[in-house]
Amino acid sequence: MALPAATLRSLRHRNYRLWAAADLVSVTGTWMQVLGVNWLILSATGSATSVGVSLVLQALPTLVLGMWGGSLADRLPSRPVVLAAQIAQGALALVLALIAMGEPRSMLPVYAVMLVSGVVSALGGPALGRFGAEVVPPEDLPNAMALGSVISSGARILGMSAAGILLPITGIGTLFLINAASFLAVIGAVVAMRRDEMHVLARASSTADLGVGQGVRYVLRTPWLLVLLGLALVLGSLGRNYQVTMAAMSAGPLAAGSAGYGVLSTVFAVGTVIGGVVAAGRARLTVRLLLGAALLASAVQLLSGLAPGFLSFAALMLPVAASAVVLDTAVAARAQLDSPDHMRGRVIAVLGVVSAASGAVGGPLLGWLSDNFGPRLALQLGGSVTVVATVLAAVLFARIAGVRFGDAVREPFRRASLRRADVVPEQV
Repeated sequence: MALPAATLRSLRHRNYRLWAAADLVSVTGTWMQVLGVNWLILSATGSATSVGVSLVLQALPTLVLGMWGGSLADRLPSRPVVLAAQIAQGALALVLALIAMGEPRSMLPVYAVMLVSGVVSALGGPALGRFGAEVVPPEDLPNAMALGSVISSGARILGMSAAGILLPITGIGTLFLINAASFLAVIGAVVAMRRDEMHVLARASSTADLGVGQGVRYVLRTPWLLVLLGLALVLGSLGRNYQVTMAAMSAGPLAAGSAGYGVLSTVFAVGTVIGGVVAAGRARLTVRLLLGAALLASAVQLLSGLAPGFLSFAALMLPVAASAVVLDTAVAARAQLDSPDHMRGRVIAVLGVVSAASGAVGGPLLGWLSDNFGPRLALQLGGSVTVVATVLAAVLFARIAGVRFGDAVREPFRRASLRRADVVPEQV
């Protein structure tokens, strides 16, 4: 069945078509490298903890430097920053290839590359997000974000599958070489884009609008954004680290082993594609949709802890994954579209910091709960907390909007001027 034209409306724009094609190639290469790095470290050290160290090294720079990357994105034109970041990441992938082909005895060089790669992502990521928002008009940005989720999910499946096939045939180094080449697709797409068809966002121009401190102050004095970020943090910590809980359920109560875990991961990936298509088909990603997706994901997560067998648990992973993508896309859309253009880079950076913090806190916490109390209780407890957090967020949004909670559930929030600190996003 063909998708409705509205679902693909961002593809009307030539610049977005270039961006989407480059994204597919680049994300595929990225996931090939992820598998390659994990296997390189695991085969050399025999330690899963060592693999975890590399993940921490990549995430840590975002927590420390993310807001500086956002400030940089709001100061400078996006195009040169994006090009510089892509060139740097491509060069780092080449360095990894050389390290892998040299059969390293120590993982320190690999860790160093992961750390530098994290720094590049922290400083260049907000500019990349800001540039992605400039390839389509504002009214099509939610659709572009949703299609981006579909592309990322598909590229993840493609990248992991291709890496699994190539790894025993060509060796680890080839995976890194392919990833290095994939950055050429992004560089080529950015260079080929028509400047007169870009929807350039206003940059911070005055001293009062510049700097990390100003971005932090904007977030702290904007109640609706604080509620949005708080909800994203709680759900990201206890309701997003499904790789941990799915692995624990496969190894424990479901007795499905590694094969079952692979099936669950595939089902989850299919769910993310479904969620991306659903989000792309929406004319607007409203806060009402955001809260509905959060409530559905949380409630189904709670129920998954009660699933009696493998098939029922796998079936519940589909709506959980789909709802999670709709939620994440709506959070990003509302945070960006309802914030001033000259703050866009710093808002994107804050979202990145929240995401990194969610992984750093939630993964170990859910792992500890699963080890000590069982994965079923971990899922039930996480789902219960996220249900409460969603209801609390809805109440707070209603109070900020100045309407009764019941009215807020049934009706749109009143639109306020973006100049006010108590502005609420477009529609609940």
